Amino acid sequence: MPITEEMARILKLARKSDASDIHIVAGLPPTFRINGEIILANAPPLSREDTHRLVDGILNEEQRITFEKEWQLCCSIWDEEYGRFRVSVYYHAANPELAIRLCNDEVKTREVLRLPDAVDEFTRYPSGLVLVTGPTGSGKTTTLNYMIDLINSERRCKIITIEDPIEYVHQRKKAIIVQQELHTDVKSFSSALIHVLRQNPDVICVGEMRDHETTATALTAAETGHLVIATLHTPNSLQTMERIMAVFPPAQQPQVVAQLANCLRGIIAQRLVPSADRSRRILASEVLIVNTAAKSNIRDHAFHQLVSVMQMGKREGMKTMDNALMQLYESGEITYDTALTNASDPAQFRFACEEKRKANNGTT
Repeated sequence: MPITEEMARILKLARKSDASDIHIVAGLPPTFRINGEIILANAPPLSREDTHRLVDGILNEEQRITFEKEWQLCCSIWDEEYGRFRVSVYYHAANPELAIRLCNDEVKTREVLRLPDAVDEFTRYPSGLVLVTGPTGSGKTTTLNYMIDLINSERRCKIITIEDPIEYVHQRKKAIIVQQELHTDVKSFSSALIHVLRQNPDVICVGEMRDHETTATALTAAETGHLVIATLHTPNSLQTMERIMAVFPPAQQPQVVAQLANCLRGIIAQRLVPSADRSRRILASEVLIVNTAAKSNIRDHAFHQLVSVMQMGKREGMKTMDNALMQLYESGEITYDTALTNASDPAQFRFACEEKRKANNGTT
């Protein structure tokens, strides 16, 4: 379905401004997120009729029916000139509005994305579970697509992705890639994942482990010879483990702990933070590699000990989120306030900075 001229102007301006997101909200002009900050376009405020018209102009008949029934909808749109966009349609004060994510048409290198070395190693496991976590807008989908592209470049295998919606269309290199979109190709993550297991995949990528059924099936797939890569909206490894456990009733949790200890390969927790000059956002990433010590802690349900595992595992490529923030602060790439605001343990981070300052003063 072709987009309207009105929407094309907004998409063009967003691309020109290097925005990551567009917000169409009644009472405001088109609004862009640029380097993490909300910027209003130099245009008149949109009326309720304007937002309704813009929403109506990008949905096909089936999508309109779904939106009217569910009151919310995620989909993707593609334009030959401006590329692919992920669209979230929702109601605000009984009026439809839009949040639009701009998708890239190429997969950037690990160096450009500033991903840790461990990401490459995670893609080379023949089986197991790898989790990419972080809040909304932290680059999880970008990392996921980088990992898919690397596997596609290195392995002759079959990759099946379940996405909501598809943001990047992968072209065949060495692998067969089947990309399925929620509400277009499949009805739910959980039902799709069950059927995916019957399609002879080597690698399964799940856009988000949202519920009990999806999580349980992903764990089973990871245990039975598949490499499963999935995302979660959790800020660090500790809370990731706690979130997974929380979706299961207490009676099932011992079994889930055993499954995680057997199949979890690693967790990458991401956060995009503003640079010191506010000109861009920089990736801070926590890395947990599930070694023998981590397996033991998971099996004992001692998730809080994983922080110590990461602190002791620097030579293996592990680091906590606070370690990552400290490195960025010490290199001058981010400010102290930014590091402290994003730290998992602000009091400990403040103490560590003070101890380093004292040590430096003592050597001068």
